[in-house]
Amino acid sequence: MEITRVNQEISGEVREILQKAKDYTRQSKAANTTRSYRADWADFTAWCQERSLSALPADPETVALYLADLADHRRTSTLQRRLAAISQAHQAAGYDSPTTGYVVRTVWAGIRRAKGTYQEGKDPILVEDLRQMVCQLPDTLTGRRDRALLLVGFAGGFRRSELVSINREDLQSVPRGLVIHLRRSKTDQEGRGEKVGIPRGSRPETCPVRALEDWLSESGITEGPVFRPINRHGQVRARRLSDRSVALIVKKAVEAIGLDPNRFSGHSLRSGIATSAAMAGKDERAIMKQTRHKSTNMVRRYIRDGELFNENAASDIGL
Repeated sequence: MEITRVNQEISGEVREILQKAKDYTRQSKAANTTRSYRADWADFTAWCQERSLSALPADPETVALYLADLADHRRTSTLQRRLAAISQAHQAAGYDSPTTGYVVRTVWAGIRRAKGTYQEGKDPILVEDLRQMVCQLPDTLTGRRDRALLLVGFAGGFRRSELVSINREDLQSVPRGLVIHLRRSKTDQEGRGEKVGIPRGSRPETCPVRALEDWLSESGITEGPVFRPINRHGQVRARRLSDRSVALIVKKAVEAIGLDPNRFSGHSLRSGIATSAAMAGKDERAIMKQTRHKSTNMVRRYIRDGELFNENAASDIGL
């Protein structure tokens, strides 16, 4: 009887540890990445089911056919993510990934060559745009929140998820501006943390530090999330904004100054600081330091876009 009880206790402990392991496994990737992979895997399994093909494990030929079928109506970036999802699902189930097979690599190379790998992203918000956007915001509690969000998001080169994750406790005032302790980000999944400096602006109406201080003072926020929803009665809610709300705030602000909201997203703040800094002559190292990009590829694309008219051979030649 006692042995049975001990076995049951051990079994219960093991089950608890297994559950913890599953929880940590789910946290190994960002929530957005997990959702995308889940949707991509569901698409692949549905495609296989319709054709009576095995999705797990899948043959390399099946994956190659799937890519070929989707190539005419999906972007190469989407196909690349689908391949990653298929690979992850197989590895998690203990199978070799079929995506490394010769037939898959050959078809994938042909698709990229035929369609190209250029990805047209959303437009960056430049300094001139941002000035107009914040100046047209109403002098209300919502307007003050949006002004702080836009200016801090731009100056800090924050991703949407980073921006809404900021807590009051993460802010530190210093003589030259504000230090924001970013506790976790897309490129810091282990939570080591980073400090982001937000310098004071030269213009009162577009100073990100002054805008944030104004919002915190008017909202009465002394702890917890900095950027929060405001209900129709003008009351600040206790929870934080969603990352999707950032995109909606950006779109609404650009539309108010006559720009096409479909050309912009929450990422336009982050790409905007990189492009604007390049236009102002900032070097690659300084831009990467502020935006916390780990790879130079995307930053160099922003720099190329920002320098299109710097020392342009067609300028000032009499045209």
